[in-house]
Amino acid sequence: MKTLIFILLSVTWANAQIPADCTQVVVGISNGWNSSHASLTLYEKRGGTWEVAVKTWQARLGENGLAWGRGLHPIIKSSAPIKIEGDKRAPAGIFKIGGAYGYASKITHHQKLPYRQITPNDLWVEDQTSPHYNKHLIINSLPKTRWQQKAQMRQHDDAHSLKLYIGHNDAILGGKPIPGRGSAIFFHIWRDAGDRATAGCTTMPKTVLTKLIARIDPDQRPLYVLLPQFEYQRLKKSWRLP
Repeated sequence: MKTLIFILLSVTWANAQIPADCTQVVVGISNGWNSSHASLTLYEKRGGTWEVAVKTWQARLGENGLAWGRGLHPIIKSSAPIKIEGDKRAPAGIFKIGGAYGYASKITHHQKLPYRQITPNDLWVEDQTSPHYNKHLIINSLPKTRWQQKAQMRQHDDAHSLKLYIGHNDAILGGKPIPGRGSAIFFHIWRDAGDRATAGCTTMPKTVLTKLIARIDPDQRPLYVLLPQFEYQRLKKSWRLP
């Protein structure tokens, strides 16, 4: 049985402020640490003021709720769990937003946002013993081993036919992953019209995800902030959140 990791450390709040060059933030707020439901809103900064760019929509999170993830925020003074592989919790904190992936040859996306059509040769490694943990690999031939097949991004699953990368425990956007701290975290299409929770990703209707991918602009240094409601209120001022 997996054991949740808890931590209680002090923090310098200034280190967690939204960077000055970030002008685009997706804010996700849940009812609590154990909730798998969240409300998301896309904000953009105009004239130094955060304004709503895409109105609030509903999303699903990890089956067991949230846990502190590994992103741009420091270690938080909290008794809440820390994200680990297989805990079925969505990572909470501040994270970079990366490229889009999908089954289609072309999608509507911001011209500066990278898009990769997923092929049978595309893998995302969730094996924490691998040197490629939480990395995107493109192999030269069709997967042959069970390990390769398990890591395939294309699983003939409509929920994963369109996704947007969330830089938790990141190896893609300039970070270095820590084995076991969680992998393969994305925005993607929800299952059963939102009736099903996730293993740790943030899911939503396809129409909303399509709109989000079309809007996310790398030049705006986009970020994802995911927090329970009471943590959002507690940290809003010090983190300079919308």
